[in-house]
Amino acid sequence: MTGPGPKVLIKGAGVAGLVTAVTLAERGAQVTLHEAGSRIGSGASWFAGGMLAPWCEAESAPEEVTRDSLSSLSWWSAHVPSVLQQGSLVVAPPRDQVELARFGRRTSHFETIDAERIGQLEPDLAGRFDRALFFAEEGHVDPRIALKGLEARLVELGGHFRFDADPMEETFDWVVDCTGIAARESVAGLRGVRGEMILVRCPEVTLHRPIRMLHPRIPIYIVPRENKVFMAGATMVESDDTREITVRAMSELLNALYTLHPAFAEAEIIEANTGIRPSYADNVPRVHREGNRISLNGMYRHGFLLSPARAAEVAAIVFPTPG
Repeated sequence: MTGPGPKVLIKGAGVAGLVTAVTLAERGAQVTLHEAGSRIGSGASWFAGGMLAPWCEAESAPEEVTRDSLSSLSWWSAHVPSVLQQGSLVVAPPRDQVELARFGRRTSHFETIDAERIGQLEPDLAGRFDRALFFAEEGHVDPRIALKGLEARLVELGGHFRFDADPMEETFDWVVDCTGIAARESVAGLRGVRGEMILVRCPEVTLHRPIRMLHPRIPIYIVPRENKVFMAGATMVESDDTREITVRAMSELLNALYTLHPAFAEAEIIEANTGIRPSYADNVPRVHREGNRISLNGMYRHGFLLSPARAAEVAAIVFPTPG
């Protein structure tokens, strides 16, 4: 491409907006990223689990989600140095072993492992579970570190951030709306799904990969982060209620941690928060174009998993293949 690339305004500095901004800037676009909040990741992305788990997500997601997310691990690995590819482990208490079997029937690319193998993978879980599903090809990332990494990458590529009043859209060649639930009044069919999460610090426990704890009513995942911090989440409530975390949600998350390992009983709770996930009826994110305006929305619980694929769709519109 000769000369300056197209001027693109991206609205919303969550994971979808940042991934799209970096993808377009790498293609040569002149990108301005506008965020209505005070910082990047002001919405649901800041409270995400950061799991890059296409095979696990197949348990409840349409086939399209798995298909479009297979390249996400390589995309994140190329852009964020903190990506870990240690796989995912799915476990269940003895009373919920039927849930583990059901999970296995709906997924693939895993190995059913016994107690000895569980102990090899996660020594702190030795003797606590008789059976688990190990998805060796999956990975995870700390969302907050990843978002900051993308921010730095966009600046490196010449992109600009704005946290003040809305820029004049008519001065841009393209406007890409990635504002999530804030766009529900203008995006047909968008609804909110409330998620609740906690962060705890527990020096007595070491985990190397995300652990999914199955339960008949709601599966809960525990994701290790730096400095002995663990994220537990996340409830899925059909609501756009922005209140603080509820007692029920807190109880479920704490119970899952304690069931995984009793040492979590002495963990320090350092954060409890909620986020509203933007979702369509089928829970599959989509890209929609009207003239020079593009909407990328409905990320549901697949923001980190599907943003690279959806950003590539946006790039195909902004940079169409000749012929």
